[in-house]
Amino acid sequence: MAANATGDDASGIDASGIDASGIDASGIDASGVDATGADATGDDTVLGTIETQVAVLMRLGEATRRSTGGPPHRALDRAAYVILRRLQQDGPLNVSVLAAALNLDGSTVTRQVTALQNDGLVDRSPDPRDGRGTMIAATPLGLEQVEKVRQARRVLYGTVLSDYTEAERADLAAALEKFTGALDAYMRTHQS
Repeated sequence: MAANATGDDASGIDASGIDASGIDASGIDASGVDATGADATGDDTVLGTIETQVAVLMRLGEATRRSTGGPPHRALDRAAYVILRRLQQDGPLNVSVLAAALNLDGSTVTRQVTALQNDGLVDRSPDPRDGRGTMIAATPLGLEQVEKVRQARRVLYGTVLSDYTEAERADLAAALEKFTGALDAYMRTHQS
């Protein structure tokens, strides 16, 4: 279409892509508000930052486990730590209950538990309430290993957060707990 004398084409959109109402082709006006009234630019920026920082946090968490000086950080892989930490917290669990608590497929947990059992970190026993089920319990060695890793992480995080005030640490802990709870709830309701 040919532009008119003001630089607008016949549709009313000027050379910058903004129509007469101030809304660009993406549906966002000059102030960053989309057609629904939401602040698209601010929310997109915040969500983009969250997405990136969660990815970086996961990478740094694994890199820390692999590269931090002492053996305690490397004593358990992520899957082993999460299973043993849950068993440390809740005591012996039916494998199906453990899988549900970790938001994992039962066969995945069974494979991970088999590896932990082979390493002497968990024991299996028949579930007294369901003869078809299996109870998983951390062994004393498993509890010792998970506690070593937990303490090593606490020392590391204490060092990393040494410049944070007590209130900032509490705020971070609360925000992380709220975020992981919301993500867990979302995953439980949106599984295929």
